[in-house]
Amino acid sequence: MSATTKMSQLLHGLQIWLSDVHEGFVAVTRHSLALFGLAVVVVALTFSSLPNLQASASDALLSWVEIQQIKNLNVTPANNAAERTLAAELSSLTPEQAAVSKWLSRKYRVSTQAMAALVSEAGALGERSQLPPNLILSIMAVESRFNPFASASQGIVGLMQIELDAHEESLSQFGGPFSAFDPLTNLRIGVRQLQALTQQTDTLEEALALYAATTGVSTSQAYVERILAEQKLLDKISVKPQAPPMAVNKKPA
Repeated sequence: MSATTKMSQLLHGLQIWLSDVHEGFVAVTRHSLALFGLAVVVVALTFSSLPNLQASASDALLSWVEIQQIKNLNVTPANNAAERTLAAELSSLTPEQAAVSKWLSRKYRVSTQAMAALVSEAGALGERSQLPPNLILSIMAVESRFNPFASASQGIVGLMQIELDAHEESLSQFGGPFSAFDPLTNLRIGVRQLQALTQQTDTLEEALALYAATTGVSTSQAYVERILAEQKLLDKISVKPQAPPMAVNKKPA
């Protein structure tokens, strides 16, 4: 057998081997993708039937995203949103604040400790900005239902639905755009914006209408009415109950 014939047979055998390897690889890949797809379906069905598991997985994912974002931003721990905790005990609040926290926690399905922290912060910000704390809480309720990761397509995010581009400079002080998802940072920037609007307008309703425009709300009148209705309800809940009058024992004459 000539060297040319041997070489041809060798090349032919090599082609057959490569073809078999290719077909096997395709088969394994398809099988793996099928298993992966099945796994995705199973996980999705499991999450949909177990809300607690879904919430846990969501929290884990968000924590991972926070860590990765912070690494990219190279921020210091002091301004690090992931290092911040959002929790407070009801015992640290006034009775009025505790009542509001409990009610909002039940209505919006937010943990009592997290809601207590927001109520406490709203009280402190309200005192500094001369804005009613229950108004601040009402804006968060209407804008995001107290979801710190709420977002709109226009780049409007967080509890108070602040616009990333408009507050780029303020957010840079806290580590960049990602800090807009930090509840307390978002709350403080939103309150600062509303305070500025109240100084530019004659009435609170006008300031709220302008705030609505910045968050992408098209029907500002309905928005203002919702905010004020929510505030009125919270005001009723936070009314301090009056102590019953003490009975006076009259001495017999």
